[in-house]
Amino acid sequence: MVAGEEDLTRRLGALMTSGEVPADGRLPPERQLAERFGVSRARLRQALERLEDEGTIYRRQGRGTFAAPPVANGSSVLNRIAREVTPQDIMEVRLEIEPALAAHAAARARSDDLARLRQLMLATIDQDERIAYETADDIFHYNIAVLARNPLFLEVYDAIRTVRKLAAWGEIRRESHTPETMARFGEQHRALFAAISDRDGPKAARLMEEHLVDVNRAVLRGAKQGNTGLPPADPSSPD
Repeated sequence: MVAGEEDLTRRLGALMTSGEVPADGRLPPERQLAERFGVSRARLRQALERLEDEGTIYRRQGRGTFAAPPVANGSSVLNRIAREVTPQDIMEVRLEIEPALAAHAAARARSDDLARLRQLMLATIDQDERIAYETADDIFHYNIAVLARNPLFLEVYDAIRTVRKLAAWGEIRRESHTPETMARFGEQHRALFAAISDRDGPKAARLMEEHLVDVNRAVLRGAKQGNTGLPPADPSSPD
């Protein structure tokens, strides 16, 4: 990659972690991006294609380009659920679904999939900026769901992500992620990737469960401290 291409890719990456991107992750249209960065649309498309190959962005026909996996348009059912759901409701479902996805990913991922997943895992490590961590974390978990290669599982996972994005407290939960917490989660992602890469499904499932339990504790701890705006934690939950 020549220097000019590296610079354009870097600038696009900076845009995606700048906080300018809306909650659904949708990037501006190609025409606006080309004007913003002073490049031709052909050159911009080349950079976007590279980022898509790396799993950094996602393009969906008729829906646009996204800095993170696109959230499905909320159906009336999902919108209603988002108004009623609590963080604990979400976590209960994630704990049932995501360990299974990790186990299937360990069995079904191809070598090129693993190379991409490794890069996505590394993007979650040593992140001390919350928006950047949230984006990297979202993309890493989404790609594990994709590598499970079960369209029905992926549809369920997409519904979970959509409800999390639509829920009023969805963006506030990142306040519970201190730099120390994000570093710990990044190392958990490293161990999880290693299990998937080693084709060890049971270990991948166990590590995913342990990771989600730790995430849950962090969010609950923040809720108890009154600094996240989340509903009060269940007093019977571990802290």
